[in-house]
Amino acid sequence: MNRPIDSAFFDFINETVLPLTDLNQAVFWQDLNQLLGDFAPANRKLLATRTSIQGQIDEWQAAHIGQEQDLQQYQSFLQDIGYLQNQRSDFSITTDNVDLEIATMAGPQLVVPINNARFALNAANARWGSLFDVLYGTDVIAQSEGLKVCKKHNQARGNHVISYAKTFLDETFALDHGSHVDVTSYLVYYQHLLAMFPDGSTQGLRDPGQFVALSGHKEQPTAVVLKNNGLHVVLEFDRNGSNGAKDLAGLQDIQIESALTTIMDFEDSVSAVDAQDKIEVYRHWLGLMQGNLETSFDKNGETVTRQLAKDKRFTCKDANDYDLPGRSLLMARNVGLLMETDLMLDDKGNKAPEGIIDAVVTALVGMTDLKEGRNSRTGSIYIVKPKLHGPDEVAFTCKLFSAVEDMLKLKRNTLKLGIMDEERRTTLNLKECIRVAKARVVFINTGFLDRTGDEIHTAMQAGPFLPKNQLKQQPWLNAYEQNNVDVGLACGFSGKAQIGKGMWAMPDEMAKMMTDKIEHPQSGATTAWVPSPSAAVLHALHYHKVDVFAVQQDLMHRDRAKLDDLLTLPLMSKALQDNLRPDQIEQELENNIQGILGYVVRWIDSGIGCSKVPDINNVGLMEDRATLRISSQHIANWLLHGITDETQVSSIMVRMAAVVDEQNQGVEGYQSMTTNTAESLAFQAARKLIFTGVSQPNGYTEPLLHHFRAQVKRQTLGSIPA
Repeated sequence: MNRPIDSAFFDFINETVLPLTDLNQAVFWQDLNQLLGDFAPANRKLLATRTSIQGQIDEWQAAHIGQEQDLQQYQSFLQDIGYLQNQRSDFSITTDNVDLEIATMAGPQLVVPINNARFALNAANARWGSLFDVLYGTDVIAQSEGLKVCKKHNQARGNHVISYAKTFLDETFALDHGSHVDVTSYLVYYQHLLAMFPDGSTQGLRDPGQFVALSGHKEQPTAVVLKNNGLHVVLEFDRNGSNGAKDLAGLQDIQIESALTTIMDFEDSVSAVDAQDKIEVYRHWLGLMQGNLETSFDKNGETVTRQLAKDKRFTCKDANDYDLPGRSLLMARNVGLLMETDLMLDDKGNKAPEGIIDAVVTALVGMTDLKEGRNSRTGSIYIVKPKLHGPDEVAFTCKLFSAVEDMLKLKRNTLKLGIMDEERRTTLNLKECIRVAKARVVFINTGFLDRTGDEIHTAMQAGPFLPKNQLKQQPWLNAYEQNNVDVGLACGFSGKAQIGKGMWAMPDEMAKMMTDKIEHPQSGATTAWVPSPSAAVLHALHYHKVDVFAVQQDLMHRDRAKLDDLLTLPLMSKALQDNLRPDQIEQELENNIQGILGYVVRWIDSGIGCSKVPDINNVGLMEDRATLRISSQHIANWLLHGITDETQVSSIMVRMAAVVDEQNQGVEGYQSMTTNTAESLAFQAARKLIFTGVSQPNGYTEPLLHHFRAQVKRQTLGSIPA
């Protein structure tokens, strides 16, 4: 069966991508056609299984509503319908050819929408960041009287920055005696770094092995490279520089090795609803793999061109070269199994499963760099797969990856798999999910928002859920976070694969992040998501304080997370329902609805899939579809169980639309919702997400977002056929 192919997609692959490979054009399309024929029916069958299982759960919960939860009975039911599988014998993953950034290093991870070239380049280049700049520009140094950031350099604030930075050096790279504050210069003597003090005395590092390389002359280096817990820190010297001229040792800056890995996102943070959008994201992925992606933009009245950073070259203390990557190791997050794309159609006009096309194209593009090794130095292509429901869907993905490898003539297990533990059926069966992917898995992580969205949707009929802020204090969440680490360690992830934690959503609240987010490395996670390159620099300091691999060794001996805790539904008790005040309900709805409208209006009207969205208190939060999923499902649940009603929700939506309109005053091209809510496609999309939330597949927001965004594009751009 020959499949109609979008002409622009056909030309992009034939004219831009395939010439970079040894693949035959005709054979490629023939093989892709066959692969879709083989895997599209299985993809659709797995989606049908999701629907069938959810239907059985809905019926069971509706029959038991109001009853005290019997966990043994509930567990037996989930096993009977195949939702919960028996855990088999222990094993260890066998993945090989994994880059150090994933296997043996611990540090921050960025996730960025790949359709935004500027964001993508910023993230790729966030492997390194200036500690001085980040401290000066964030609230880690409080903007109190006399310490505010202003147009002219604030020397008092700068002094606090230097003090903070040198405290970091004293704590992380301690000298035998004395402080880095008092050092007048650094020199290298017989492969040892020495610090010179005003009285002419010298001191070495307490741990001499932390000094690994330099640039410049040994007696007056222009840079010194230090290493702790696997992460590098570069001290840069310039006595004529803006900072170095004022510093006793001529220290111009401290460069922190920060975002070791970056997920280039094709999914939750991207608005890509048609072939035109998809080709753009594939083109950006190609630019990253080829090293030639660049973008220009206006900054303070000047045109700035951004490109990928070069690698760093130093001289090892034994006089050999010491090269360090200049960029994050990049992973591609494909879409899940749910959505379909008009890139290719079958003879009945059915769209192809988008995740299958993603797997082929991201792998095809990734293979163009395998010989050069600009990204992976081990010959691997890293693909993170979101929203998989249980072992069968992971097995399907592994079979798909094997077929893609055969099609592209790649060695088996070249395509490495990241499994996002963000759906309830995957959490409960995580060990078996890893088992079926044990030869290619390199990553598991937790994500509170999507995971909570699926928790609500799966148990939609069981009763009303607690208010959102109370959900975080329930046993299931702690068990979920612990279970992810416990299972990963039991399956041999330590030193072989990443265990990750979720996003810090407040990019302007860096002081609070420095207090709270150290919990992620302390939990045994080798990586955690941060919202910006600046946040990556700061979060990297946590990995200098915490030796994650030592923590993991200790955690291997603790008691495992309990299945009963994972199965305990975070529902409101009857007493809490009876005592829930009207003002509490109103406030919960206002928070949820304002967040929904603030995100949806950008997605629908402007095609922005991820941005800093002001909440109801005007605190900027980095939001993507996961935030939307939990909020819309939460309101849908309260509507279903009578905590609120359509009249109240509709009234609050109009009020919150006015709030969002005011928050977006001055935004170029912004379309007001309140001038005509009946005609605003963004407002109508938000209504659909809430009022049809119970019937949305697994509570996902993509189908409705794509539908309404496509309508906007038809009206304003004329790019999508009706």
